[in-house]
Amino acid sequence: MSRQIALDSGGRPRERADAARNRARVLAAAERVFADAAGSGGVTMEDIARAAGVGRATLYRRYPDVTSIAQALLDQHGSDVQGRILHGPPPLGPGGPPQERLAAFYRAMVELLEHHLHLVLGAETGRARFRTGAYAFWRRHVEVLLEQAGAAAPPAVVDALMAPLAPEVYEYQRKQRGLGPDQVVAGLDWLTRCVCAGG
Repeated sequence: MSRQIALDSGGRPRERADAARNRARVLAAAERVFADAAGSGGVTMEDIARAAGVGRATLYRRYPDVTSIAQALLDQHGSDVQGRILHGPPPLGPGGPPQERLAAFYRAMVELLEHHLHLVLGAETGRARFRTGAYAFWRRHVEVLLEQAGAAAPPAVVDALMAPLAPEVYEYQRKQRGLGPDQVVAGLDWLTRCVCAGG
C-alpha cells in the first residue's frame, strides 16, 4: 500500500513537524553564528551544526553549504521588504510618486543592510549577488520606478543604481569611512533626485 504524501496549499509536499522544528532550530542557530562572526568568512557547517544541536548529516540534507544557509535566512528578511513594496502603504508600497518610492526603497534596503549585513555578506557577495531572485526583484523594481518617473536612463544605469546596495560597499562605508546609516541614506536620496530630475 503506497503512503500518501500530505501537500500544502501550493501543491508542494508538506514539511513534517519534526523537520520544521529542525529547520527553525538550524536557522536560529545560524543567525547567531553569522552575527558573532560578522559574516560567513569564518563560519563552517560544523559551527552551525554544533550551535543548532544537530548532526552535520542532518544539516547537509537540507543545505549544501554555508552560503545556502545565509541565503535562507536572508530570504526571510528580504521577503518582508518585498511584501511591503508590493502591498504596503506608500511611499514604499504602491500609490506614491516614483521618486518618493525610489527613495523609500533605498531607505528600506539600508535598514536591511544595517540589521542583517552579516547575512548579506554571507549570501550575496561578488557574483553570487546577481544569481539571487532577490536581486532580480530589486532591479526590476528600480527599473519600473525609473520608467514611471520618465527618466530616460540607459539600461546599464539600473545596475549602477543597484551598486550602492552591494554589501561590500555598505560595509566599506560603515566600517572604513565611518559613515552612519543616515548619511548613506542622505547620499542615496541625493542620487534619487539627480536621476529622476535628469529624465
